[in-house]
Amino acid sequence: MTTIKLYGVEASRTFRNIWMLKELRLVYEHDPIAYNDKALKAPPYTDLNPNGRVPFIVVDGMPLFESLAINQYLADKFGGEVAAANAEERAQITQWSLWAATSVETDLGNWAYHTMFLPEAERKPEVAKQALENIKAPLAVLDGVLAKHEYLVGNRFTVGDLNVAAVCYRALGLDMPDKPHFKTWLAKCWSRPAALEARRARGDKV
Repeated sequence: MTTIKLYGVEASRTFRNIWMLKELRLVYEHDPIAYNDKALKAPPYTDLNPNGRVPFIVVDGMPLFESLAINQYLADKFGGEVAAANAEERAQITQWSLWAATSVETDLGNWAYHTMFLPEAERKPEVAKQALENIKAPLAVLDGVLAKHEYLVGNRFTVGDLNVAAVCYRALGLDMPDKPHFKTWLAKCWSRPAALEARRARGDKV
């Protein structure tokens, strides 16, 4: 019998993995350790993730870190329709997951922190403005692809969509009239039952 244990507080990137685990209807244990808990920097946690960060997961004794890699592994191992059907689809899923992490995540995070999350006295409007400017081009690329295809890979919802939508979570709060295909796709991904469960787990009222 497969054993799965996920580590990390829900209000962190851990909720990406909660979404995937719920999507796959997998039974798992959960240690909701906070990202700033000093215990993360010492054994037994560093034995599983030497980076001292969350999330990470242990599946049948194998530890794995990095939220997007965890999701791709879970899809490959337990998968069905959300997993890649062949090497070509797997390459495309990896492509889009890495694209989201390198082209969107940092700037979208900076925009969110400097408009919503930091105490008002610590917010820097110029940082938020520049971050928003930086993500215009990559989101335009995504919008263009989604104008031609309902989903990113294989004309169905896959872990590629889940990973990119998870990275773009903060974009749910953006007004994007010039990116209608991206906006529709993002809302559709986040309206999935498993996605709503993940959002509720992190405290969102949806």
